Amino acid sequence: MTSKTKLLFISFLFFFLSTFEISSQSLNNTMKNPFLVDLNIPIDYAKVTAKDVEAYANQSVNDVNTMIASIKKQKSATFLNVFGAMDDISNKISKTSNNCFMLYWVSTDSLIRAKGLSGYQLLDSLSTSIHSDKGIYDKMLRFKSSKSYAALVGNKKILVDDAILDFELSGVNLNDKKLLKFKKLTKEISQLSSQYSDNMNGYNENLIVDEKAAEGLPEAFKAKYKVAENKYEIPIINATNATIMSNATNEATRKAYYFKFYNRASDKNLSILDSLVQKRYELATIMGYSSYAAYNLVPKMAKDPKTVWAFLNDLVSRSKEKAKADVTILENQKKKQFPKEQNVQINAWDAAYYKNQILKEQYNVNTEELRAYLPMKQCLKGMFDIYQTLLGFEFRKVENPSVWYKEVEMYEVYEGNNLKGRFYLDLFPRPNKETWFYGVGLTPGKLTPKGYEIPVSMLLGNFTKATETTPSLLSIKELNTLFHEFGHIVNGMSYNGEFSSQSSSKADFSEAMSQLFENWLWNYDILSSFAKHYQTGEVLPKTTFDNMLKAKNVSSGLSAISQQRSALYDMNLYDKYDPKNRIATDQLWKNLDDKLDVMKFYVEGTHYQASWIHINTHPVYYYGYLWSNVFAEDMFTAFEKNGLRDPKTGLRYRKLILANGTQRDIEEAVKEFLGRPSNNEAYIKSLGLE
Repeated sequence: MTSKTKLLFISFLFFFLSTFEISSQSLNNTMKNPFLVDLNIPIDYAKVTAKDVEAYANQSVNDVNTMIASIKKQKSATFLNVFGAMDDISNKISKTSNNCFMLYWVSTDSLIRAKGLSGYQLLDSLSTSIHSDKGIYDKMLRFKSSKSYAALVGNKKILVDDAILDFELSGVNLNDKKLLKFKKLTKEISQLSSQYSDNMNGYNENLIVDEKAAEGLPEAFKAKYKVAENKYEIPIINATNATIMSNATNEATRKAYYFKFYNRASDKNLSILDSLVQKRYELATIMGYSSYAAYNLVPKMAKDPKTVWAFLNDLVSRSKEKAKADVTILENQKKKQFPKEQNVQINAWDAAYYKNQILKEQYNVNTEELRAYLPMKQCLKGMFDIYQTLLGFEFRKVENPSVWYKEVEMYEVYEGNNLKGRFYLDLFPRPNKETWFYGVGLTPGKLTPKGYEIPVSMLLGNFTKATETTPSLLSIKELNTLFHEFGHIVNGMSYNGEFSSQSSSKADFSEAMSQLFENWLWNYDILSSFAKHYQTGEVLPKTTFDNMLKAKNVSSGLSAISQQRSALYDMNLYDKYDPKNRIATDQLWKNLDDKLDVMKFYVEGTHYQASWIHINTHPVYYYGYLWSNVFAEDMFTAFEKNGLRDPKTGLRYRKLILANGTQRDIEEAVKEFLGRPSNNEAYIKSLGLE
């Protein structure tokens, strides 16, 4: 071997060994990535780093691209090699983007949050590209024209039809120029939406008050936020809102808090919202729709704006008279405090306070004193007992789990000895955490060659936190929220379908499964099973509960019209947008108040829309709370008839409704559960508007 040959050989050997070392290191890093675990092994969240998040997202992109290439290589189009394969792809994208976005919402590490967001956006962009891929779409159409499609029935036929519609709503039939614009708009909308959330979640301001301004606030609440003698610093967050607005005797305190709360991130988010509305309109017009609402509603139960407008207008007509009467009652209550004033009016920052005064004086219901009977730990246990009894589940707490924050808890869900799912509880506020309340799906659930991949979810909350002297004590409203959001969790845990793409219900039905369980709180036998004083152990008195029941419909019309107002705003924003005659988003509130003619909800100088997560991340969604509630109240009649702890009814509900997703038509499933077609009679009755 010549010296030159030796040199070349040594160089080659060095290159080979270096490459081998890099490859081994890369493989080793991949194997160490906490996200890359075997089937149904929990993610080691405590060890996750920003690099892990980035690598996980990139690895998923590479895997998906390989899977896409495999579909395109198929010579024939079958259900499995097109739609089954697309479900595998959807599942991988869903799990990765869900985990990335979840960490963007909850991580205490700013780098992890940043990589979580960028990973989510990377997967979102990939999903947009895939769903407008004409090559895959052609294979879908080829299968649809085959005899195999004609023979399909049940959930497989629904899967095919929904997948094709999804592609068509993602611009697959657009020409190259329009498709490029569609993708650009989709990316820009995602970025703007994330900026909106960042601004909202990063908002950090306090209301500073003295003893006089803090008059009426509960002593435990004051003690929590006392920073010096005669000085309190109250954070402007969801967890403090109800306490301030319902109890602060000083109107100036309520007003000051109200202005701060409804100006969160307004300096940045008002312009972002304007851009979001405009870009969503542009996207819809590219797709050939007259508005973003018309485009967005196609895959939902309502299907079109005309149906939603008719639904909302009908509710307004039913609610308006009671709402006006409620305002008069509140005004009369306020006159008691200001008897010498001639023109007493209820302001937006007054409604909750004077309603609370009525509850105390006329019904002997003190919402703050009720907290003592509702410590979080007892409420969780009581709620778990109800859900387990009804649905045939067992929730087993996992000790010392690997989680993203020390307060987070993890539970495994069993049916007998079979592991059915897993969920996490992240219940309390902290800096930079998402400020709302959500049941968040992480893994949908799916049949795989290795076995069934269990669903995984997380309950994200911002409930009242414990202090050094008192545990976390919930208001009845917060308890209602807890029951509602956990309804989303058991909805996720109940799915056991073959395809992950069918795990979620129609968007405007999805709240029904949570709203139904709110009804359990209005049964004394249920509530008293866990509502016990945290110091004395005294059970919530029956007389107190009876008073709560009598007071249930205090301001119910005003509450209903307020929710309808929000839904109307959402629809106006996304169905009535006119680029040649734009209406300022503040003016839209004023217009609605004039049209509804109930009271002046809008306060000049405030901007509720700047920190309202729904119109950002869930446009054309808010009507769904009302739409879903029609089904929820109707389905609840089956439990009223058979018993609120009847496992037979509960199991039927779980298997027919919760486990369904989109595997069969929703109204058919509800009809089978009820033994009759659904109607709105129970819903109208529940509003207390008779």
